[in-house]
Amino acid sequence: MSEAHAPGARGPEGTIPLAVPNIGELERRYVTEAVESGFVSSVGPFVSEFERRFAERVGSKHAIACATGTAAIHVGLLLLGVERDDDVVCSDFTFVGSVNPIAYCGARPVLVDSETTTWNLDPALLAAELDRRAVAGEAQPKVVEIVHVLGQPADMEPLMDACDRHGIPVLEDAAESLGATWSTGRYAGRHTGTVGRIGCFSFNGNKIATTGGGGMVVTDDDDLAARARHLTTQAKVPDVGYLHDEVGYNYRLTNLAAGLGLAQLERLDEFVAAKHRVAARYDAAFADLPLVLPPRVDGLDATYWLYSVLVPEGDGRGRDDFLAHLQARGVGARALWRPLHAQPPFLGAPVLGGAVGEGLFGRGLSLPCATELTDADQDRVIEAVRSFFT
Repeated sequence: MSEAHAPGARGPEGTIPLAVPNIGELERRYVTEAVESGFVSSVGPFVSEFERRFAERVGSKHAIACATGTAAIHVGLLLLGVERDDDVVCSDFTFVGSVNPIAYCGARPVLVDSETTTWNLDPALLAAELDRRAVAGEAQPKVVEIVHVLGQPADMEPLMDACDRHGIPVLEDAAESLGATWSTGRYAGRHTGTVGRIGCFSFNGNKIATTGGGGMVVTDDDDLAARARHLTTQAKVPDVGYLHDEVGYNYRLTNLAAGLGLAQLERLDEFVAAKHRVAARYDAAFADLPLVLPPRVDGLDATYWLYSVLVPEGDGRGRDDFLAHLQARGVGARALWRPLHAQPPFLGAPVLGGAVGEGLFGRGLSLPCATELTDADQDRVIEAVRSFFT
C-alpha cells in the first residue's frame, strides 16, 4: 500500500498526514551500524536477527524476510502449491496487493464479500460456497486467503472450520495487522498471521512498523520455511559457481532495511499503544455523531492501523463531500479501497456478494492516526470532523 505522504513530512499548507513512519534514534543507530558493517544488501546479521526476533514476537516457528509484503504473499501462494488455473479465494474488500500475487501465479481469484461486524471476509459466504462445490462435485479452491483489514483481526474460528472441513489451506494476509491478536476463543493469545499454514506481513512506510519497504512470511512448517528461503534467494543451490534448480525470485530483504525493521520491532509495543490511544480519543470525540466507527469486537484485539469511519446514509452528503471538507481544513483523510471486483484487472473474477464492500468503499475514509500524532493535531482533526455535522 502506498504511503500517504513522504515520511515525516507535512502535506501542503500544514496538512496533517494520514500515517507516517515513526523514526527515532534507535533506527538511525541500527541503520548506521548496517552501513558501517559493509553488509548492505540481502546478506547480513540484521536480516537473520530480524527474522528470529519477528518469529519470536508473533509466536511463529519460522520467519522469512522478503522485499515487500506482496512478494511475501506471492511466495506464500507458491509454497501452498498454487498453479495456473487454480481458484484462490480472496477477500474482496482489500488493497490490490492482496490479489495481484494470485494473478502472478496464473490462478483465478474468487472474491468473497465482507461481513459488517469486522469488515473482513464473510464466514457464512465462504462456508456456503465451499459446501456448494462439495455437493456439486466441483474442484475446491487451492487456497483461501484471509485478509485482516485495517488492523482488525478476522473472525477466524468459522473461517477455519469451513476450510478445515474441506481440507483447504489458509494463507493469512496480515499486512496491516502487526500487533493484533485474539484474546478469547480457540485462538486466544495468538497473533494474526499464525493461525493459517502461512502468514504474510508488510513493512511499507505507512505500516505500524516499517523497513521502508519489506515483508515477512511466517510458518510453523519446517519444509515450507526452507522452501521459502530457497525461492526468495533465486533458488540457488550450493555448488561451484552459480546453480539454480528452479525458477526463483530476488525477494530477499536487505540488511539495511532489516536494521530499520529490527529497531521498529523493538518499539512495537509503543506503536500499538499509540494507535490504541488515538483510536480511543476518536471514539470518545465522535460517540454522539452519526458516523459508523471502526469495529470493536470482544476478543478480536485490533490495532486500528488506519482509523476508519463510515459517513451516514441518507443525509444528502456523502464520503466525497466529507473528504473535501476535511482536506479544506488541512486534514489528510483518505477514501477506503475500491472492492477488487470493481478493479479493471479483476472485472471478470467470480464474486460472492459485494454489497458490503461497495458500501465500505462508498461511505468509508481513514483519518490521520500516525503513532506520533500530537493531541493538538488530533484536536484539529476532531474539530474538522465535528464541524461537518454542525
